[in-house]
Amino acid sequence: MFAPHHFPPGATVSAHEPAADAVIEVAAALEEAARTGVPCAPVRSRLPEGDVEAAYAVQRLHVERGITAGRRLVGRKIGLTSPAVQRQLGVDRPDFGALFADMAVPEGRSIAPGRLLQPKVEAEVALVLGTDLPHRDPTVADLLRATAFALPALEIVDSRIADWDITIVDTVADNASCGLYVLGGTPVPLDRVDLRAVPMTLTKNGEMVSEGTGTDCLGSPLNASLWLASTLAGLGDPLRAGDIVLTGALGPMAVAAEGDEFTAHIEGLGTVTTSFASAATEGAAA
Repeated sequence: MFAPHHFPPGATVSAHEPAADAVIEVAAALEEAARTGVPCAPVRSRLPEGDVEAAYAVQRLHVERGITAGRRLVGRKIGLTSPAVQRQLGVDRPDFGALFADMAVPEGRSIAPGRLLQPKVEAEVALVLGTDLPHRDPTVADLLRATAFALPALEIVDSRIADWDITIVDTVADNASCGLYVLGGTPVPLDRVDLRAVPMTLTKNGEMVSEGTGTDCLGSPLNASLWLASTLAGLGDPLRAGDIVLTGALGPMAVAAEGDEFTAHIEGLGTVTTSFASAATEGAAA
């Protein structure tokens, strides 16, 4: 799914050119923040101003290094699809990031303290593909045929950048602010649910903190997925059979802290839950 040395159009690839040096420098800063648990300053000033392609070059370098280290790439996430989330972050376009197998959290397993830096939770529709989507101009019919099933999902977004002080350049470089994700356990074929109309509610410790519908995700999670499929095919890294696609938030994200429990209900798809362990609980368990 990922061409080992392919950079998006417009990104420089020579290690001797300033833009490429900046890509390596930004990747190092973000990796250091993830390793130490100390968020770094915004990285946008280290890249050419407003250069989203350079930010994707940083992301690609991060993914290449992950694969080299033995991590398994299992899909993509689409970000910034909800108008509400776009308003929260001050952007006006979607983005995408890479999903690794080690980012998946099974339901029933709590997230350990300190695993993430600044987590926030959002509810989404996840699609799991049964066949490839190689075309640059995929149709809805192509997508429906290619999708094996849908699941309710929670994405736990995270930022390696201090105080979530991000623009689209920052978040794209930071792998679209990916953190972890939780998938529901009951697959639903797409002929049993209208993803445009599904209502979503997200609760935090039993109180509703976010709500929305499928139309809040670029008009439909299918629209978001078509955008992703087209974009990746154009880059030479098309979506493949077995890939997970997190299609984008259906409502505003909610801040998470130790001890919090979140449950998303998406009508027609069911529920999915995750929890954040507290240091005291972890200590008692030890």
